[in-house]
Amino acid sequence: MAGGLPHPVLLSTICNMDQITIGGQVVDFKHVFFSWICMAVLFILAWFVRRNLTMVPGKTQNVFEAIIGSLETFICGNLGEDGKRFVPLLAGMFIYIFSMNIMGLLPGFDAPTANLNTTVCMALFVFLYYNYIGLARWKAHYINHFTGPSKWLIPLMFPLELVSHLSRPLSLSLRLFGNIRGEEIVLVLFFIMAPLLATLPIYALFLLGKTMQAVVFFMLTMFYLKMALEPAEH
Repeated sequence: MAGGLPHPVLLSTICNMDQITIGGQVVDFKHVFFSWICMAVLFILAWFVRRNLTMVPGKTQNVFEAIIGSLETFICGNLGEDGKRFVPLLAGMFIYIFSMNIMGLLPGFDAPTANLNTTVCMALFVFLYYNYIGLARWKAHYINHFTGPSKWLIPLMFPLELVSHLSRPLSLSLRLFGNIRGEEIVLVLFFIMAPLLATLPIYALFLLGKTMQAVVFFMLTMFYLKMALEPAEH
């Protein structure tokens, strides 16, 4: 079911993985199942590409070199000298989120990012990670990122900055979840009303939307890291 609407038969249903019982409690497991499938496919694909690296790249190697090279150039262009160390994380996050989003367009699959548990986990990781990077670089001086440019503004700026930072995982998770879940519901509606004429053309639109959501999550994560790495204005 998606938003109370009938959904085509999913692989998780066939494999009896929509729900599992843990400690006597029934837990929704569908999004975890599809997340694992996504990770398995990406690991196998990465292993295959790594195993077949050559000095004269083939088509598959060219595609991945173009993707990773473009992401690396973009990340380093925005983060400067620090960018290199964050390329694996940011590029991996973009590819992973994009792949999970696209799963919702495949027959028999569902997008794990259409479940709030998935997006909240990723958003909390981003929140903890960029704050850890900021603390690792600036130690106790990282608090200056929350106090504003003047000590006279601390009573005003500190609570505002604190609320701003705490709202980031909320906005990250809800934005990704809301857009992907909304697209899944609309796709099911179109599939019910006009299985062929309406569904196929809208795939292109949803492909663009799912790509943009991966880009937005990637960009915001990079932006938060950049802010944590920059010295506070004092």
